[in-house]
Amino acid sequence: MTEPPRTTITSIGGAPLPQQMLLDDGTLAVKRGDYTVALKIFRALADEGNPHAQHNLGVMHLNGYGVPKDYAKALNWFMQSAVQGQISSKVILAMMFERGWGTPQDYAKAGFWYQFAAEDGNLEAQLVLGSWYSEGSAVPQDFTEAAKWYRLAAEQGDAEAQFHLGLRYTPGGGMPLNHAEALKWFRLSAAQENADGQFMLGRMYAQGHGVLQDYAEAVKWIRLAAIQGNDYAQYHLGTMYLLGQGIPQDYVRAHMWSNLAAALGTLADASGIDMAATQRDLVAEKMTSAQVSEAQRMAREWLERNFKNCD
Repeated sequence: MTEPPRTTITSIGGAPLPQQMLLDDGTLAVKRGDYTVALKIFRALADEGNPHAQHNLGVMHLNGYGVPKDYAKALNWFMQSAVQGQISSKVILAMMFERGWGTPQDYAKAGFWYQFAAEDGNLEAQLVLGSWYSEGSAVPQDFTEAAKWYRLAAEQGDAEAQFHLGLRYTPGGGMPLNHAEALKWFRLSAAQENADGQFMLGRMYAQGHGVLQDYAEAVKWIRLAAIQGNDYAQYHLGTMYLLGQGIPQDYVRAHMWSNLAAALGTLADASGIDMAATQRDLVAEKMTSAQVSEAQRMAREWLERNFKNCD
């Protein structure tokens, strides 16, 4: 069983003033590690039906703050809070049903609470639903529904959602092909330094999809993704060095980037062949032994420095 997230105790406005003051006192008690006082305050307020106190008791039982960890008790408190509209409780309740914490695993109930929270504007729930419908993992695959939830999250400025929404409008993304729409969302995601968004924006420039083909601009964005450790970007940057697309041909760097991508071992084609390792070996055939050694040295240096301050 995986560990629960270190969920945060909340002190949220909207409660009557005396209750809000007590909630604040309870939150401060948690911060200073005085769980006995916090439990006393939250239990009194929870018994009066305060949803924020009920949520906080759920957090304390979920994480073992001043009490033994008890997922069943946590679930009970989150349920009481969620039915009163506490959004954070809805999300955690959904997560507990999804993962089987304190209750049998139940995707239908998890989906109900995720959707309840997503409709209230919760970003995390919107992302989960977008992923579920995109992958067909807990619900029947439905790309229109996936795009709907990703769009709501993307419009809140979430870079991951912007990338996934853009992906829906590319070939095989499940929605009608729309290069302009894909480009729009990849650009927004890339501007927030999301590596996947940067890579896909680079690919759009390389392919001339929704924009004039520009290999130099493609190299710029793909390189930004590559130095964040994106294996697809590393592989494609190696290809661009190999072919001299948007950048002077350089077998040493082509080998280095292909080698870095191959080290992750995640780029297999439909036949199970590692594309990055295959490209690295093809480049090596064009190189001297000294060049191969230099490329390997550079790859080690990049890894040791975690892609920082390297050229």
